[in-house]
Amino acid sequence: MVGRQEEVGEDVHSYVLVTGANGGLGYAICCRLIDEFIRTRSSFHSLRLIITTRGKTKSHDTIAKLKDHIFRTRKQHKVHEKTPLVAKIYLQAEQADLCRLQSVQALSRKLLHSLPKLDTIILNAGHGGFTGLDWPLAIWSVLTNFPHSVTYPTYKTSDIGRTTASQASRFASSDAPEEPPLGSIFCSNVFGHYMLVHGIVPLLSNSSATPGRIVWISSLEAYDSTFSLTDIQGLQSSSAYESSKRLTDILALSSTLSTTQPFIRAFLPLQSDHRPPKQYVTQPGICATNILPLHWLLMYVVAAAFYFARLIGSPWHTEELDEVEEKKGAGKWGSGVSSQREDQVFRTEVQGWGVGGRVGDNVDLPKNRRPREVVDLNEKAREDFEVLGRECWQSMERLREEWDNILQNEDD
Repeated sequence: MVGRQEEVGEDVHSYVLVTGANGGLGYAICCRLIDEFIRTRSSFHSLRLIITTRGKTKSHDTIAKLKDHIFRTRKQHKVHEKTPLVAKIYLQAEQADLCRLQSVQALSRKLLHSLPKLDTIILNAGHGGFTGLDWPLAIWSVLTNFPHSVTYPTYKTSDIGRTTASQASRFASSDAPEEPPLGSIFCSNVFGHYMLVHGIVPLLSNSSATPGRIVWISSLEAYDSTFSLTDIQGLQSSSAYESSKRLTDILALSSTLSTTQPFIRAFLPLQSDHRPPKQYVTQPGICATNILPLHWLLMYVVAAAFYFARLIGSPWHTEELDEVEEKKGAGKWGSGVSSQREDQVFRTEVQGWGVGGRVGDNVDLPKNRRPREVVDLNEKAREDFEVLGRECWQSMERLREEWDNILQNEDD
């Protein structure tokens, strides 16, 4: 049933927002949320699933597909939508372009006025900026280094220096100062989400049962070598996507460290009696999506390679978290499969952080769950990661304040 909510206790109403939900991973996340909700929640619970896309047509099509998925899932579980007190699911579509900061701020204002709280925001939207593959390198890598080469690829090609369209009209005149550059991949994958979360902190801190959750979607391709603090937007990098995902890892994993708290408090301003939302980072494994622009026939070849990698033992080719993080430290969570091809969630090793930010905890990871170039975490690497985390948070807050001022002057 998709419709008006009944007045029940606030604790039984769950509010979840998923960005970039019109296809690929975002749509799959929505379907999985629906499946788990129908399967596990009691008849008194309800779920409001808020999805974002860049346009009304995409929103309309996605809502239609999700309604059909709800119908098929309920039929599979033999649950009739008119059964009294059945768990209810409500779908809400919003539009936002993460590369247009005024669009992000407009969405923030709308959500603040239309929702009582937000339990979870899943920051999925983004794009790769890929232009294709370096075919000689790709063929050689697959032939000589399989399945590692399709788990941690280094042969994608992408544009360098791609920026967003102008964010403010006051920079349009000939005598206006030059507009600060804003990398499009950086903005869609990190900074647009960063601005969105900052704008809806009151909703995330209103979650009553548990602290609100901010879930950053990263990647297995978040290579340390692709990121530079002096080029935090990746404008000079030929690996801007991978750089943005490395930055995502750094921000999320360092968000609980004492050295980053001055910047976290500015990013997540709270009333004195509210609890701060908790930040998580995850990666979806290796998925065959349209993030890489290839001919449809080649996509089947890619999917076949992924499936074969899974058959020969790669855990990353896909089809109580808080308690673990409390005991073993904050980590990057990954979607994978077991040797019996069952869905599983694994801790993912991050260079400079290990699996939980604790020296010695990553030594027992199976070889097929570790990039070959990664070494065991040591004290020096851990200290360097903490320093890098603080510097990244400082840079992000400086950038947010700069653009807040620019957009505020635009409104005035």
